[in-house]
Amino acid sequence: MHNDAVVSKTNSTGLRWLWLSVVVFIVDQVTKFAIAKTFDLYESVAVTPFFNLVSVRNYGAAFSFLSDAGGWQRWFFTAIALFVSGLLVWWMKKTPVEQKWPAIAYALVLGGAIGNVFDRVVFGYVIDFLDFYVGSYHWPSFNVADSAICVGAVLLVLDSFLSPQAKEPK
Repeated sequence: MHNDAVVSKTNSTGLRWLWLSVVVFIVDQVTKFAIAKTFDLYESVAVTPFFNLVSVRNYGAAFSFLSDAGGWQRWFFTAIALFVSGLLVWWMKKTPVEQKWPAIAYALVLGGAIGNVFDRVVFGYVIDFLDFYVGSYHWPSFNVADSAICVGAVLLVLDSFLSPQAKEPK
């Protein structure tokens, strides 16, 4: 296929937001690298009265789900993330350029998923370092990739309620 045709196809679909996935991936990896190089495992530094930077390893999925399952979960979660990433790219390709918010949401989720997949494949765990808390209650630690996935998911939910297509009768 001619290069101009590829660029034209990318610019006329949600694929035009793939750059955002790359940015999320890079920011995620740079921040994880910085934590891994400057913090000892389980080290915690108070930043505000409700936020710490920490260095923890998550061998499971969200909220450390299946973190003590014996190792098989590494490849299980990697396979799921790769499958979902493929779906996201396909959905981005099928998303018309006019539907900006779903495409942005897909790009955020894709960048986050690939960031965590990279960790699982390279290290066998995901590096988490953001620790928010109220009093003695700590939200499970997370990272930039997790944040992008959550923001993307929220954008998809909001778009499903607020987009003109959602208001059209079926």
